[in-house]
Amino acid sequence: MEKTFIFGHTNPDTDSITSSIVMENLEKKLGNERAKAYKLGKINKETEFVLNYFKVQEPETLENIEEKANVILVDHNAFTQSVNGIEKANILKVVDHHCISNFETKTPLYYLAEPVGCTETIIYGLYKSNGIEIEKVIAGLMVSAIISDTLLFKSPTCTEKDISVAKELAQIAEIDLEAYGMEMLKAGTDLSDFTPEELISIDSKNIDSNGVSIQVAQVNTACIEDVLKSQKEIEQAMENYIDKNGIHLFMLCITDIINSNSEAIVLGEKKEIAEKAFKMEIKENRMFLPGVVSRKKQVFPVLMENT
Repeated sequence: MEKTFIFGHTNPDTDSITSSIVMENLEKKLGNERAKAYKLGKINKETEFVLNYFKVQEPETLENIEEKANVILVDHNAFTQSVNGIEKANILKVVDHHCISNFETKTPLYYLAEPVGCTETIIYGLYKSNGIEIEKVIAGLMVSAIISDTLLFKSPTCTEKDISVAKELAQIAEIDLEAYGMEMLKAGTDLSDFTPEELISIDSKNIDSNGVSIQVAQVNTACIEDVLKSQKEIEQAMENYIDKNGIHLFMLCITDIINSNSEAIVLGEKKEIAEKAFKMEIKENRMFLPGVVSRKKQVFPVLMENT
């Protein structure tokens, strides 16, 4: 049996990392002994907290994929958010909760996507449909991702299914959902060790819409003003990234997990798209976005509608 590479998107978040690890576990339970999880970049502090809490080793980093290598994509489908060489890989499966974008295959595949808040909610269904027991550590990883992606159920991407699955997984993992969830989210808000270059890459995704290259990065914090103290340095890092990668619009969403709002730093030759999308003026390269916490549901769609 050939090796199967399992990985989430670049600049991985907790869902991307844990889904890779959990999918490896599921594949092996189903008989694919050569399945192995990888990561496409450095893990963030929230994910580090999760892996340390459940005593799970982080996956190896994958820089490139060989032609015709067997792969399973989790938590993404867009080639622009995947590993170098993905266009020539043999994609066996995709398990995802995002819109389908910049994706095509030469052969049929297993594709499972649901409009839920987290990939792990979908993978939970795969365990159930295959009659496979979810072990304590695996449940802990899965519920952590749901907490992360839904901001402890405050995000508009959160569904009733995410909540019910999270409650069941929390029981299996033997954790207090609220207490653990807040501790985990707060662990991810410590940005003090990051350089501006790292800050804009912690959780950053790119999408092409009608020829417009849009980059949206997001960081969570308990205090937006603390992050904005380094606005000039952050803007310089964003400008450098724009020049190097040909980005037309770059938004850094600084999301307050306590009050469920975001402040966005907006740069690029097409930043008027953001003004049109959110119906407000950019002042000092910034926009306050009340109630906006989800890049997937509240940022990317409205930007794409206005390109």
